[in-house]
Amino acid sequence: MTQRLMERRQILTFLGTLAAAGFVLPRMAFANWDKVAFEAKTMDEALKALGAGTPATSGDVQIVASDIAENGAVVPIQAISKLPNTERIAILVDKNPSMLAASFDLTPETIPEVTARIKMGQTSNVVVLVKADGKFYAASKEIKVTLGGCGG
Repeated sequence: MTQRLMERRQILTFLGTLAAAGFVLPRMAFANWDKVAFEAKTMDEALKALGAGTPATSGDVQIVASDIAENGAVVPIQAISKLPNTERIAILVDKNPSMLAASFDLTPETIPEVTARIKMGQTSNVVVLVKADGKFYAASKEIKVTLGGCGG
């Protein structure tokens, strides 16, 4: 092996040891499996299962996605929260058979931005739900699907 490769391996091993010992903590979001919320068939059921009730609309919650998805099987969505103390970000699709597409619990050190590739069966509103300081906020965007992703 070359000297450079050996040095790189030593650095990676050292960083791995620090992480395993708890000295270096990765900053990440944790995908949350909430069975009741993921099985919800209506938006009201999904919001209730997530504990949201009726969330307030907020300009501090942003959805970054194309207006048109050429293939509903893979629709990239980025959800951004500019709200302080963001605890959770969820992505819901109004006309999907199951409303909740993704849910992420965030640690206080995490930058409150998540990106996911979701399935959309048809043109629908995508809702990003954010829990911050124990309150819920939402933003919505219609995404047109030209080729269905949920069996279409």
